[in-house]
Amino acid sequence: MHAAGRPGKIEIVPTKPLTTQRDLSLAYSPGVAAPCLEIQRDPSTAYDYTSKGNIVAIISNGTAVLGLGDLGALAGKPVMEGKAVLFKRFADVDGIDLEVDTKDAEAFINCVKLLGPSFGGINLEDIKAPECFIIEQRLRELMDIPVFHDDQHGTAIVSAAGLINALHLTGRDIKDVKMVVNGAGAASIACIELVKAMGLPHENAILCDTKGVIWQGRTEGMNQWKSAHAVRTKARTLEEAMKGADVFFGLSVKGAVTPDMVRSMAAKPIIFAMANPDPEITPEDVKAVRGDAIIATGRSDYPNQVNNVLGFPYIFRGALDVRARTINEQMKIAAAEALAELAREDVPDEVDRAYAGRRLRYGPEYIMPVPFDPRLIVEVSAAVAQAAMDSGVARKPIIDMAEYKRQLSSRLDPTTAWLQSLFEQVKANPRRIVFAEGEEERTIRAAVAFRDNGYGTPILIGRDDQVRETMRSLGITDEDGLEIHNARLSTKNQAYTDMIYRRLQRNGFLRRDVQRMVNQGRNVFGACMVAAGDADGMVTGITRRFPECFGDVTRVIDVEHDKVAIGYSIVVSRHGTVFLADTSVNETPTSTELALIAKQMVHNARQMGHDPRVAFLSFSNFGSREMDRTTRIRDAIRLLADEGVDFEFDGEMQADMALDYELLKSTYPFCRLTGPANILIMPGLHSAHIASRLMQRLGGVTVIGPVIDGLQKPVQVVQMGATVSDLVSHAALAAYHSLER
Repeated sequence: MHAAGRPGKIEIVPTKPLTTQRDLSLAYSPGVAAPCLEIQRDPSTAYDYTSKGNIVAIISNGTAVLGLGDLGALAGKPVMEGKAVLFKRFADVDGIDLEVDTKDAEAFINCVKLLGPSFGGINLEDIKAPECFIIEQRLRELMDIPVFHDDQHGTAIVSAAGLINALHLTGRDIKDVKMVVNGAGAASIACIELVKAMGLPHENAILCDTKGVIWQGRTEGMNQWKSAHAVRTKARTLEEAMKGADVFFGLSVKGAVTPDMVRSMAAKPIIFAMANPDPEITPEDVKAVRGDAIIATGRSDYPNQVNNVLGFPYIFRGALDVRARTINEQMKIAAAEALAELAREDVPDEVDRAYAGRRLRYGPEYIMPVPFDPRLIVEVSAAVAQAAMDSGVARKPIIDMAEYKRQLSSRLDPTTAWLQSLFEQVKANPRRIVFAEGEEERTIRAAVAFRDNGYGTPILIGRDDQVRETMRSLGITDEDGLEIHNARLSTKNQAYTDMIYRRLQRNGFLRRDVQRMVNQGRNVFGACMVAAGDADGMVTGITRRFPECFGDVTRVIDVEHDKVAIGYSIVVSRHGTVFLADTSVNETPTSTELALIAKQMVHNARQMGHDPRVAFLSFSNFGSREMDRTTRIRDAIRLLADEGVDFEFDGEMQADMALDYELLKSTYPFCRLTGPANILIMPGLHSAHIASRLMQRLGGVTVIGPVIDGLQKPVQVVQMGATVSDLVSHAALAAYHSLER
């Protein structure tokens, strides 16, 4: 994935048109001189005329890369690019990764401090202790923009949020609890410092490292950061410190905590075992000895995951939006409290769906929000911005907080969250999916990826020997969780033939025609498996054109009542998502079909979290060209109006009008739409197919689809050039649609 296509995971995209000579002369010489002179006169205008206010530098020297250790600056670059992707995905912050090739703290500080004019904030990443403490402290003193070491403070903020709620659920006051922290690295020390800032008395916190308790008077293995947390205690080992403790925070190593240690803790113990990839003690081992414990880990396969992505994107979002000089303790505490409060609120349906199989309701197994909760950007960012203003570090106060929250909510397109939700739901409810072209290399690789991701059981249709030979050539030896079905030799062959013959015998097909179809047609055989309930869904399309594949499927599977079979495309751009329909099936849809397509697309868009606005496209704007060619479209609009549907729609209109709302309202003020259209109903297959393929090939957008909708059973047909990832995604779509039936 990291090497495919354009290498890496990020690119620079211009925000202004740069096509004509005038565009270039404004963006660069001589036009660029104007903002340069303005910034020289008033440096604060750099936030108005450049991207400084939305760019965070993600800086590392690679001395503590993930859990892999000192890999060096260059080897850490994939992680820093990944961090940039998370910034953009979750908070619409532009991250630029910078790898500094030095282990010398002073050299690193001197390098970064000179970069201040370029960025709105600095995110330090994967720098080993104790240098990370020195670097962050010095840079915070030297720079007038936020400097934040996420490995320290991100973990501290998210775990503090969980602690607030765990204390609430167990009826404790932070001033009265005894806390043990195991591990004395960057994250551990940041955790204990933040919890103390929230009210935990110094003497109530015991910090341990590999040599045991850090007690007053100890000299071995000490430094100034550990010494700051030394306490008077007789305890010398972790085991001794754990006796009677209310709270345990672990940021150390697998197996550091034993069941006996847990047994010795106070009633209703709070245990955050956050070592990665394996916790200090597993939740199963804790529950075996203490049924009253509240448990959190750093892993996504257990409840209460302490995940830094809950914090850093939104902390920087809030800090950037008020042009904060720093990220202080008040802002960190505000973020923790906002996360804690969000976990106590009712969870939206789309978040519940993303974690199918679990009821996300405030309690011992849900003490902090989950990463794909769309409310995070609003609640956490606003809380951080407010704390920055209250503490006097904001240079651009927000006047209307309600309007600011509305702007935050509109920053992120819900489509990506819905797609993640889809994959999570399928993973929680694995399905049996037919991969019809089972002898093809891409299909086999996709089937293995589908299995390995936990989405269910892939069923490959093909000759056993040929499938296994291709698998061997790919180096795939593990057949567990895969099924291979040879249509000709299947024990279901006769039953499937009978089923299709009953459907087609009055449509000119002899029984031997149907038998040949089942024996030789892998799409037909796969569709039979789905129709008979022997599989939950199917994906096909890489070896044959769409019309042939779709024709095979519809010989077996009917269209749903009161629907029309369509293929729609999801176009995801930096400006949001637009749905195109129908891009695959109906050559010249009637007015009734156009109205049905619109209603189906509204349902699909709403499922993905969008507020639908439907535009019926044409070469004409509201009768500006020959009327007879737009009669179908006008009749479809009348049908919807007569029905009194509960969504916005209008047309006929040209594509630029539909997408440019200012142009639309200034030219046609009577239009019913209240914003740019996000569902485009295409007048015919010729224009729909051309438009979707052009967008796909010209780039700048991501086109997902065509997605088949309207059949009684879930089948997806990919394009012939589909990649392995495309096949996996469409297989997951088929699995997801089977969950809805």
